[in-house]
This record gives sequence, C-alpha cells and structure tokens, in this order.
Amino acid sequence: MSRRRLLARLSGTAAALFFAPPFVARVAAKGAPAVRMSDGTLTLEFDSGLHSRISHGNMVLTAMEPGEAIRLGDRVVDHFLLLDQTGGPISGVHGPGRAHHLRGTAGGAVEKRVSVTFLDRYPGLALLDISYGNTGDAPLSVTGWQAATHDLLSHPDGAWSFSGASYPDRRDWVQRVVPGFGQRNFMGMNAADYGGGTPVAVVWRRDAGLAVGHIDTVPRLVSLPVAGQPTGTRIAIAGDQPVMLAPGATLELPPVFVMVHQGDHFRPLDAYRRLMAERGLKAPVIPEPSYAPVWCAWGYGRDFSIAEVLTAMGKAKEIGLEWAVLDDGWQTSEGDWKLNRKKFPRGDADMKAFADQIKAGGMRPRLWLAPLAADPGTDLLRDHPDMLLLDKNGAAQNVSFWDAFTLCPAYPPVVDYFRGQIRRILGDWGFEGLKLDGQHLNGVAPCYNPAHNHARPEESYEKLQEFWKALYQEAMTINPNAVIEICPCGDSFAFHNIAGMNHTPASDPTSSWQIRLKGKTFKAMMGPSAPFAGDHVELSDRHNDFATHYGIGAIVSTKFTWPHDPVNTVDPLPPGGIALTPDREVLWRKWIALYRANMLPKGEYLGGLYDIGFDKPEGHAIRAGGQMHYAFYADSWAGPVTLRGLASGRHRLTDSFTGRSLGTVSGPVATIPGRFEHFLLVAATPIQENTAT
Repeated sequence: MSRRRLLARLSGTAAALFFAPPFVARVAAKGAPAVRMSDGTLTLEFDSGLHSRISHGNMVLTAMEPGEAIRLGDRVVDHFLLLDQTGGPISGVHGPGRAHHLRGTAGGAVEKRVSVTFLDRYPGLALLDISYGNTGDAPLSVTGWQAATHDLLSHPDGAWSFSGASYPDRRDWVQRVVPGFGQRNFMGMNAADYGGGTPVAVVWRRDAGLAVGHIDTVPRLVSLPVAGQPTGTRIAIAGDQPVMLAPGATLELPPVFVMVHQGDHFRPLDAYRRLMAERGLKAPVIPEPSYAPVWCAWGYGRDFSIAEVLTAMGKAKEIGLEWAVLDDGWQTSEGDWKLNRKKFPRGDADMKAFADQIKAGGMRPRLWLAPLAADPGTDLLRDHPDMLLLDKNGAAQNVSFWDAFTLCPAYPPVVDYFRGQIRRILGDWGFEGLKLDGQHLNGVAPCYNPAHNHARPEESYEKLQEFWKALYQEAMTINPNAVIEICPCGDSFAFHNIAGMNHTPASDPTSSWQIRLKGKTFKAMMGPSAPFAGDHVELSDRHNDFATHYGIGAIVSTKFTWPHDPVNTVDPLPPGGIALTPDREVLWRKWIALYRANMLPKGEYLGGLYDIGFDKPEGHAIRAGGQMHYAFYADSWAGPVTLRGLASGRHRLTDSFTGRSLGTVSGPVATIPGRFEHFLLVAATPIQENTAT
C-alpha cells in the first residue's frame, strides 16, 4: 500500500501528553549514545531507543530522555528501536547545512522518522522534521504527540523562562521558574477573547539556555509547555487533536526548531525572526512617521469633546509630540462604525474637518478602530448575522471589554467590510494612521458558521494573519506612509500577524518591567530598530517613567489631559491625576527633547549584551548616532555597573538624563561605580585619539 500523507490538524487545548503522569514518571535509562551529531555549538545524541540528549559545546544541558512521543489512546509510545541513519549536505531557503535522518520502529506497528538539520547560518540551532507512520494492519487512534521535550538541568542560581502564549490575567511574558511553576502555553484561545501568540518557549540558566518553537508560516493550535521539575525546567511542543491514522498513512508534525544559546530569550527570538523571514513572513518596511512621539486623547475617555481634544493637542504639539490619536468614542457602536452625531453633527464633513485641524496644527492624525468586534443590536449584525464567528454549538465568541461578538476574519465579506472602513478613514477623512485595538485581535477560535463554507474550522485561526495583511495593503494603497498600529491589549503578540502592522505599543502594560520586557521581545521579533512604543507613560511605574521608554529604544507616548483632569474617563485616574501640571510639563519636555535628539528606536538594539533575568542591575544597550547608549534599572542600586559592547579605545561617559560627566573608560568592556534610584542612563562617546606626530 502506498504511503499517504496526513497533515496534522493540531489543536492542543491541553498539553495532556506533556503533563501526563505515565510520561512524566518515566526516566530513560542512561546508555551510550548510538548516534552523535553536532554543528560545534549544539550537539544532539540519540541512543538505540531514539531517546536524546542535548549539549551546548562541551556542556551537557539535558539527560538522555524521550524527546518525542506519540499517544495512542491512553498509551504513550516513546521508545523506538533505531533501524538506520543517513545524512548529507543540503541547501534551501535557509542556506547550506547538513541533514541527518533517523528511522525507528515501535514493535513494527509505528514507524518514527526524525530529520535533524543543522544550518551554517544558525550555529546552535537545529530544525526537526518528525513524522509517525502506521506500518501495521489496523488504524491507529492518535490522541496526542509531543516533540523536543527536555529538562534543562538544574543550576544553583535557578532558571528563567519566556512563554509566547496569551492569558486573560495579562501575566508577564518573562518569569522566573520557581518550584511548582508551570504553564501550558496553548497557542489557541485561553479565554473567550485572549489567545494567539508567538510559538516559541525559552528557558535559560545563568550559563546556558534552551529554546523550542515551530516555524510553520501558518499558526498552529499547539502548546509549548514550560514546567519546573525536580531535575530542572521542562520545555516541549505538543498537540492533542485526535487523528485516526489509517494503515500506510503518516502523521507529520509541524516543523520544529531547537536551539541552545547563552543569555535570555533575545537570541532565540532573533533567530526565529530571521528563519521566518527566509520563509516569507516578516515585518514590512517601516515608514519614518512610525517613530514620531505620540499623544493620545484616551485620557479623556469615551466622553471626550472635540474642543478639549484640540486644546490639549495644541499643548502636545508645543512640547514636541507629533501624533494626535483620537481613541474610542467617536463611533456610535463597535460594528456599525457610524459617527457619533453629538460630536460630529455634520457627519463625514465634521470628521474630515477634525483631521484637517490636526494637520493644520502641525500634528499627524491617527484614529482608533476595533476590527472584528460587533456589538449585539447593531445594524451590521441585524443585516449580516452571517459575519459572526460561531462555535460548534452555534454560539458567538465574546469580546468581553466591549460586550461585543467576534466576526470571522476568514469570511471574505468581513474582510471587504473592514477594507471599506480603511478607505473611509484614510481616504475620505484624511487620517494618516490607525490604532487597531483590542485583546481579540491576537487570535480567534475555530469557526463553525455554516455560512462561511470553511474547509476546516481552523481556517478562522490560520487566516487571521491574512485579514491583517489585507487591511495593511489597503492602507498602503491609499497612503504608503500610513502608520498601522496593532494593539492586542495584554496579549503576547502573535508573530504571524506581523506582516500587517508597522507599529506596536506595549499594549496596556501593568508595570515598567512589562514595558521593558515587551520592548526587548519586540526588538528581537521585529528587528533591532523595531518601532515599539512604550504605550501611555501614565501606565508605567510612578506614572512618569519615561526612562523606561527612552532606555529600551521605545517611542515615547502619553495620554495627558490639559489644562485639567478629565471629568469622565473609563480608566481610573492615578494619584495626582493625569493632567499636565506645570511640574509635569517640565519633565515631559525634557524627556521628549532627549528622545528627539537621539532617536534611539532607530538605532540598533543590542539585546544579546545583557540578560534581563540574571544581570543586576537590569541592563539594555543601543548603538545609535556613533555612540553606545546604556540603560540600567533597579529600585535602588549602589555597586558596579558593567558597560559591554564598547568599541576598542577610549570613551567619554555622560549621564544622558542629567548631562553629568561620568569620566572615561576603555572598551570593549568597562566597569564603573553606580549609585542610582530607579534608573541610570549612560552615553559612551568614542574619543578620537590624536595620532599626529
């Protein structure tokens, strides 16, 4: 019987296989490896049962353990007798490399094939192509699988983790691994309106780390669980959608990568970005206006008046800001997107006049929109109920913040409807940018609406990226310099949506720490000059932490009101309010001027120089304008501060915020005494040596 290919339809609503007691309790016997393969940085060893061990150089990072397994009903199969191995040089979209092919069998009923590919461009990284074939006479009921499963062995200093999944509690993406720590990191919906993410998980010690992810150009409903174990920190990729595997058929897992590295999650995510770009998925070219500093009218909430927005906008322009963003409240409802006639009595003419007033005042107008959300009772849902995303029981997917329902991004009439909104906002009204907002933007559930004729329910999830790309292309047709911001509130940003945006904010950060870790993550996923905004500074520590925005190369952003606090606002006001008082204005002006003078977001963020978990004080570095710019953060610090990445030779040091001289040092690494509260910013300028005789 000829072999049939059955592509895995991967869900992973639970990492059942990963956490299953029969698997967790099993420990592979330590035997001599039968196969050893290495690129000089990453070494993989397989024993005769196709269990594997990972090393970084000469440092063994994991025990010999069953890296891959398949679940047949309630039975876990993780031992496969090695039958043969082949290999040789390869060349493809990722350049030259070398592939190793292993084949094993479990009792003659299941055949496992593993291809391990090392790439010359990516030392320390291997691609894993894994498949399971039914070589028996009866169908096999596959109920789950897992791959690249390893425990990063314990270290006395503990471990840190990065997880790319979204949760409704808006937890940190980077967390210390403590006893009992565990996250399933499902890439689908983890709440009605929180889901999606970047399919990468990273765990690291002070001396080395391990990363796992998939590099399919279509998002997959898999899990990337991370869990603290007695022997170390476990990491894996897993799926649990049932598949009936007929005799002769093959189950192919998504393409996986495994990487060893030093430092935090930056290097693995940077490698992931480059791999995905070579596969055709990358961020678009960034227009210059994407780096302009931002003022947003959300400080006034939904009950803003045009007069107060224009008044505060004038002050924003005066202190050096360039974007004026009109937020939620201009519309009658989410879904219909009709103009609120109390604010725009002449309709389109008034909205166009408003955008023109912003431009006449020397600023750029951007408008808020929440695509894919539609309120119950709207004309849109009355006239087009077919647009709804429905679950298998016929229920709509809820968007909790607006009490709205989700529309299906894979249904062509939905795409056309929102392309029309883009034409109206950018073309007819003359706005120069869009703030696309909402926690529901990051991922959607599988859609069972019979009106959509989906080939598979998962099309809604897989084609979300195409929805964003269609809107982006529509915007670029109208204005090639338009700024398209996607703000998936509190989610862990879904990398597959990256081709549909050229600006992203910290997206409702809960702390300055979140702003910084999100900034570091985006600089890895979008590139070292990514246009990442710190979101409203009022959301940061002390409600004024521009030092966090500036030091990580984030675009500065604020939602101040002027000349007084708003009367009504959705967000509770922090102590002291958000009005731009005279004292605040002095501080805001200083930071905005410093930002504009150095434009660090356009520099090269050097994320590999500092480990956000282990290095104290927390450090960040950017190369820009012929200087090295350093930022260090701690509640309070008195001790040495290390400057890494300096060019050879002498450098003059200056405190970027105060202008105070900090002396001179020699590169490439220097240590200076540091004493600060909250932050220290250091600019290192090369000293031109006089070589004249």
